[in-house]
Amino acid sequence: MTSQPRVPVADAAPTIDRLREIGLFGALSDETLEHLASVLQRKNVAPGTTIFQEGDHGHDMFVVLDGEVEVLKKSRRGRQQRVAILGPSDMLGEMSIIDVQPRSATVRALAPTRLLRIAAEDLDALYRHDLKAYAIVVLNVARDLSRRLRVTDGILADIAANVLDEYVR
Repeated sequence: MTSQPRVPVADAAPTIDRLREIGLFGALSDETLEHLASVLQRKNVAPGTTIFQEGDHGHDMFVVLDGEVEVLKKSRRGRQQRVAILGPSDMLGEMSIIDVQPRSATVRALAPTRLLRIAAEDLDALYRHDLKAYAIVVLNVARDLSRRLRVTDGILADIAANVLDEYVR
C-alpha cells in the first residue's frame, strides 16, 4: 500500500529550536525567536503550486520549513529555466523586500512544502520593537545573498571558460 505525501500542518508554529537552526534567525535572542514564532504566518503549499511569479510585486519573503521548491528564471527567449532548488532553512523572495523591485524569478513547490512568511510589515515591526534584532536579520539576509552571488560567480566563470574553450577549438 502506497501512502500519499503528507502536507504539513499550517498552524503548527515552529519551535524556537527550529528557528535557531535557520540562518536567517541566527544570533537572535530566545525572546525574539519566541515573538517571531508566534506572529509570523505559516503557509502550506502543494506540489506544483506557484508561490510567486517573476514580475509580481513582492511585499514578503519566505523561509522553507519543510519541503522543496524550484526557482525558475525566464530567458530572453521567454523560456523558463530552473536556476536553483531550495529546501529546509532556505529563504526565498528576499530580493523584493530589499530592493523593492518586482520578483526576479518564479518559485514553485516540488513537494509538499511548509513556508514561514515574513512580510515587509513584520520586518518593520521588528525594526520598531528591537533594532538590534532587525539589524541581525538584515545582516543574515545580506550574508545569504553574498553566498549565493559567490556561487553564481563561480558558475558564470565555468560557463565562460567552457564557451571560450569551444570557440578556440
